Amino acid sequence: MFFAKKSKGFCVEIGEHSTLLARLAQAGAPFLVEELKEFPSGDTAAITEWIKGTDGKGSTGYAHATCGIYPAKRIVRRHTLDLKKIKEPAYFSEIYTQQFRVEADKYTIRAMNPDDGGDFDTTKTTQKEALFAGMPSEEIIVAQDKLLELGIYPERLELGTLATLGGMVNYLKFKQTKAPLLLLEIGEEITQSYILSAEGVDISRPIPSGVAAMIPVVQKELGLKDEESAKKLFYSNTFDFTSMGGSLVKKLLKELQSSIGFYEVQTGQSIGNVFCTQLPTTLGWLGSTIAGSLGVTPLKMDMMPWLESLNIKLAEGVSPNPPDEHWAGLFALIASYNPTDGVQPVTAEKK
Repeated sequence: MFFAKKSKGFCVEIGEHSTLLARLAQAGAPFLVEELKEFPSGDTAAITEWIKGTDGKGSTGYAHATCGIYPAKRIVRRHTLDLKKIKEPAYFSEIYTQQFRVEADKYTIRAMNPDDGGDFDTTKTTQKEALFAGMPSEEIIVAQDKLLELGIYPERLELGTLATLGGMVNYLKFKQTKAPLLLLEIGEEITQSYILSAEGVDISRPIPSGVAAMIPVVQKELGLKDEESAKKLFYSNTFDFTSMGGSLVKKLLKELQSSIGFYEVQTGQSIGNVFCTQLPTTLGWLGSTIAGSLGVTPLKMDMMPWLESLNIKLAEGVSPNPPDEHWAGLFALIASYNPTDGVQPVTAEKK
């Protein structure tokens, strides 16, 4: 579908807590960002109002956009394959059922190369590693319907995790960073943990511990009457929780140290930085707490030179300028990568 002559480009990232939007001067490169907006994901009225009021929607009245979503039951997993079974028709379904613990027929899943995000080729039988990415098929329909209700037409719909992973691999390559990066998507119930290098996704692991596991600790430490009170206080940004940070992330930390220890023994490399995404701004301090507990520093991105390398510029007056790290996933969605630079984005096609 082609954009109407006066239409702009739009990019939307809908996370568990926050929704980020970008309005672009045009749909294709070079990308000029005319506006950046952030809303709580639950505030659908505010998002809809902004979409209705913004210019450049074209003749349909919808903002035609590239959209990244983060469904709770998403799968992004690196897996070592059994080359003896790779040609068997049911082999991948067996992996989904036995390793990922999902019903294969209810998921849309794609196999990719973990180094460049390209399609996995089962005819290349020497390749033992694959990156599987997917989500429940019915959630794709739900996401599309939700976007349409907001006034957004998804020209492309993909797992935001994949765009972020591809973008961060590209960033590590751009900065010529040798040390691996620990990337964490901290959700309500689950933390998706990844170790990345400039060569691609090295390790992926879902950890069954997220923000919800921290609430009982808050209740106990502060002597609050119930978990609901603890949750409201935790998200309110009216109390400094940094002093009890170590206690809050204790369970998560134990699992992360196990993954990191395994990786360092296998590769001989130590983690360089930690990058936490998908946290609401009121819980941004958690990233620093986790990094400090692991003895490494939080990632501070050199954002503007990286965006320039991706042919992305901010128009005069765009705020925030420079944008901080939590906008990285949105910019990774906007970017179009040159396949000849050796790093392609890890993205999922709309099914």
